[in-house]
Amino acid sequence: MKGFSLSLDRAGAPLHAAAHSHHPWPDASFAAQRAAWEDAARLLDRKWNRVFSEVIPAAQTYIARELSLPDPATIAFGPNTHSFVSRILSCFSPDRPIRVLTTSSEFHSFSRQLARLEEDRLVQVSRIATEPFDSFEARFAEAANAERHDLVFFSHIFFDSGFRVCDLASIVAAIPDRDTFVVIDGYHGFMAVPTNLDAIAERAFYLAGGYKYAMAGEGACFLHCPPSYGPRPRDTGWYAGFSALEKSGGGVPYAEDGSRFLGATFDVSGLYRFNAVQEWLQSEDWTIAKMLAHVRAIERSFLRELDLLNTTINSSGLLVPDEPRRGRFLAFRTADAGAITAALAERNILVDFRGDRLRVGFGIYHDERDAIELARALTSVRG
Repeated sequence: MKGFSLSLDRAGAPLHAAAHSHHPWPDASFAAQRAAWEDAARLLDRKWNRVFSEVIPAAQTYIARELSLPDPATIAFGPNTHSFVSRILSCFSPDRPIRVLTTSSEFHSFSRQLARLEEDRLVQVSRIATEPFDSFEARFAEAANAERHDLVFFSHIFFDSGFRVCDLASIVAAIPDRDTFVVIDGYHGFMAVPTNLDAIAERAFYLAGGYKYAMAGEGACFLHCPPSYGPRPRDTGWYAGFSALEKSGGGVPYAEDGSRFLGATFDVSGLYRFNAVQEWLQSEDWTIAKMLAHVRAIERSFLRELDLLNTTINSSGLLVPDEPRRGRFLAFRTADAGAITAALAERNILVDFRGDRLRVGFGIYHDERDAIELARALTSVRG
């Protein structure tokens, strides 16, 4: 498989159909990983000069281009998105519970954190069910408009279904109080579907990372920080004051750009990998739109084959059958999701599940033969 010889084009490699979970690393990332090590060895303490003057600005530029953000400097990096959630929560006054509007389908780190804060009555949470999907955007916008919240948090594409919020701007516009923080979890949207944040760049946070469709692995997460929101997070590390380390003066200084949401030291090799993969995609003319079109074609082949084989897992069981409303993976509702995942793993085929949702994700390294092989394997494990 061109570009994936080290991960997939090798003896014993699995049929990997979990691109939505942990995307295989392209070959281009290998040299980047080595370059991160060599820079640390060669430059020693001065490696941070290179990281902050070259590596980070390059990554910011790539992300701003993909999301149509007007200013790359609004982007901060960290080891995971949860660190950004904690930093955002630290922006609110500690003298009363934080009023939060969110959904019933947010990723485990955020939902777990909220649940724990609820135990100590530090937050008051309203959760809107994502299903039925056809009415979700209207229902969520109505809830956002109905009362004042400190934080409105929702996913661009939901991890447990693949349902895609297409009109981000309408939801943001429905929030009446300009002081309300709006945070969009874009982890399943970034590099999966074309995304233009220009209309809401001044109003909404957007957090995502490189672990999935950006194919960069761990440690390459980012937060777009709209100007003037959260000027001085209480959860702050030395990176947030990096530009002021050699300056004198009292108080705790913060920059006005996205660096105010930085934390502390983390492994930056993920950003090296991210930049290398972006360069490789450009050299191969893989735009987000082209990658999505390729995956859609594979999905259609897979679903056609499932329907022809008349298996109990078929297109009628898709949670989100409408392509424009779906992210870049397929989710089927079945009580046997865990058993099916385990049975396929025994055949060296990787999918995954969340509760009663079987998730299947294809990538640019798949072709129609892979789709047919997976469909036939699903038929056999279902007996």
